[in-house]
Amino acid sequence: MANYTTADIKALREQTGAGMMDVKKSLDEADGDRDKAVELLRVKGLKGVTKREGRSATNGAVVARVQDGTGTLVEVNCETDFVAKSSPFTALTDQVLEIAVASEATDAAGLLEQDVDGRTLQAVIEEAGATLGEKIEVRRVARATGAHVASYLHRTSPELPPAIGVLVALDAAESEDVARDVAMHVAAMAPTALTREEVSEEVVAAERRIAEDTAREEGKPEQALPRIVEGRIGGFFKANVLPEQAFAKDPKRTVAQVLDEAGAHVTSFTRFRVGA
Repeated sequence: MANYTTADIKALREQTGAGMMDVKKSLDEADGDRDKAVELLRVKGLKGVTKREGRSATNGAVVARVQDGTGTLVEVNCETDFVAKSSPFTALTDQVLEIAVASEATDAAGLLEQDVDGRTLQAVIEEAGATLGEKIEVRRVARATGAHVASYLHRTSPELPPAIGVLVALDAAESEDVARDVAMHVAAMAPTALTREEVSEEVVAAERRIAEDTAREEGKPEQALPRIVEGRIGGFFKANVLPEQAFAKDPKRTVAQVLDEAGAHVTSFTRFRVGA
């Protein structure tokens, strides 16, 4: 008879974030010895690193910190929401953020090369994946600096860590409230550009073709097409360019109007959504 209880299974799952069957198998092999079971999970997990490389990691968390006028935003992915809400994964994301802030890394590749007690962060991530039995990856890193930088993290489910993270940098130091409001707006409305010029010519050309084809399908008169197309392109910009969007908290005003009233301008913004 196995020398462990259901309470031992529960405790080991909470400690490691590993799946039910993996935990039971490790406890069986370890004859109920929890420390040995943890070692077995890690050894078996490390052997499976290559197999996990092709798997999809679309769950996870976004973490952020603003410190000394600089904001850091990091996305760490895993495969399942079970692992995403586990304490080992939460501790890992906190560690990754700490290293990202200290190293001033600007991308995932540079962050993964950072030293962690004589090992690279990449090695730490692989070991964590071995214990958790899932593919773990640092997907994206962003930094923002400005007179005032605000971060906002949004949970799409109360049981899971934040899945949407935003950094917004403004050029006015006395703009804390409006910066946070704009960060919340970015989380909700998902703008894709700060100015019209940032939208690629290819995207605008595609939207223009779609607008023209749609107008023709609707039977609009040929002579009216240029005006209709330009109107719809204008609508596209208003839906995607941050300052032109209707402000989420007060749709009667644009984001630009809200910023003008505060005497501030957005100099940069970044929005991450886990897996997107």
